[in-house]
Amino acid sequence: MLERLVPASRAEKKPWKMFFVGLIYASLSLLLVHWFFSNDAVLSKHAGLMVVTFSVMFSLPFMYNIIKQEEKQDEKVSGFFGVWTAHGDAIQALMWLFFGFIIAFAFWNTILKDPLLFNAQIGTYCLINSPGNIEGCVSLYSPGGSSITGYATKSARFVSILENNLLVMIFTLVFSLLFGAGAIFILAWNASVISAAIGIFARYQLSQIPLGLARYMIHGLPEIGAYFITALAGGIFGVSALRNGMGNKKFLKVTENASILILLAIFLVVLAGIMEVYLTPLLFR
Repeated sequence: MLERLVPASRAEKKPWKMFFVGLIYASLSLLLVHWFFSNDAVLSKHAGLMVVTFSVMFSLPFMYNIIKQEEKQDEKVSGFFGVWTAHGDAIQALMWLFFGFIIAFAFWNTILKDPLLFNAQIGTYCLINSPGNIEGCVSLYSPGGSSITGYATKSARFVSILENNLLVMIFTLVFSLLFGAGAIFILAWNASVISAAIGIFARYQLSQIPLGLARYMIHGLPEIGAYFITALAGGIFGVSALRNGMGNKKFLKVTENASILILLAIFLVVLAGIMEVYLTPLLFR
């Protein structure tokens, strides 16, 4: 029933509607886990992953339909501007969906202050930002904690962030190739990690969420845009391979267009890494 809120065809005409869909999906996912699994002795240890799993279950029908729809358009265009014209609306719809995830996750994380809901996400955040003291970082960054850092130089932090983001991009591509819409798992996971980071930066105060959102969205927009572009490229490539066969002219055109999308995604990942290390700290100390 929920997958009919905004069909893929309508989302391309009015991408901003997916923001509200993302709010609903993420809110339901987090609240369901909080209400039904937080008190479970076993499942509560994996609450962070369960939140993402529910978000993926809600989003899969939309993701599948939009990839299938975009593959048909990709057979008719070529060149960078042609590819962007064909897929720009779909990428915007996915970005709005992702933005809705982040807002809902950050809001409920701050309201509920349940340390279990984003336990895996906080661990991932600490692995990236404080690799030398992960356990201490997790303890400090749980609701009520403070902040620490684990890098001596900006260049070391840039290399670590770039490696992590490129790895996420590769996983997104592999997931989308193997399972088409399956890339939504990587993207929902990243939305939850960013939301956990916003909660940390805002010290779990509702009034500070807009500042935390600005802190992570400056570099987050190009980074997440790169992941969605990668997911779309892998998805349309896989669908075209199944529909047209490897030697078909339409498949070759789709392959060329997917390559353009991947190159654009790599550029955005590098740009996001530079912004995160060298620009964002200047604006938020």
